Amino acid sequence: MGKKRKLQRFAENETFTNLFQYTFEQLQQDGFPLKGLWRDKFFQNENPIVLELGCGKGEYTIGLAEARKSSNHIGMDIKGARMWRGLHDAKENELQNVAFIRSKIELVEHFFGPQEVDEIWITFPDPQPQKSRIRKRLTSPRFLDNYRKFLKTEGVVHLKTDSDLLYDYTRELIAAEKLPVYYDTADLYEDEAELEVKQIQTFYEKIWLSQGLKIKYLRFGLQPKK
Repeated sequence: MGKKRKLQRFAENETFTNLFQYTFEQLQQDGFPLKGLWRDKFFQNENPIVLELGCGKGEYTIGLAEARKSSNHIGMDIKGARMWRGLHDAKENELQNVAFIRSKIELVEHFFGPQEVDEIWITFPDPQPQKSRIRKRLTSPRFLDNYRKFLKTEGVVHLKTDSDLLYDYTRELIAAEKLPVYYDTADLYEDEAELEVKQIQTFYEKIWLSQGLKIKYLRFGLQPKK
């Protein structure tokens, strides 16, 4: 994407009323005004909140919002030029149940209060293959601990990935922490079950499928089994 086009999208992003852009310094100084108050102050309903982390263009955020009109959907990413697509689609389709956060995912706990989020979706994140970057994997213990600060006790995490490394890593971590697994497949589209996760395919997912890559899917909770 050219620099001029990026700047145009950044400028248009400023006009969207459902986009929240915050830096670490802003969060430290003033906090986030909707933390713990998303339902009351923004969505103005009591519907479940579904959060997509690393949302990119917002394909899952928008797709789920269209399929689940009785849920509130929030996409989070640091790439504002990509997020423009999701913001544009939400406005064009008059979706009132969609919002986006432009910030680093490492700061996610600053945006949500305890027990505020019902589901987390992590769709095709960077698997961070270098050993020195394991802490940056979005299913690492560091991130799971952050998610526990705002995910409901009975809430679930969805992971959809083409990476064997990330899939195996996450399964091993789930087993080590004795977390409940609600669904686990190493080949989603060969699985005969009718699953919602099959209904939305991102741009890159379609490319990977055309190349014969297998898509892995995990759905799990964050509270250790008793």
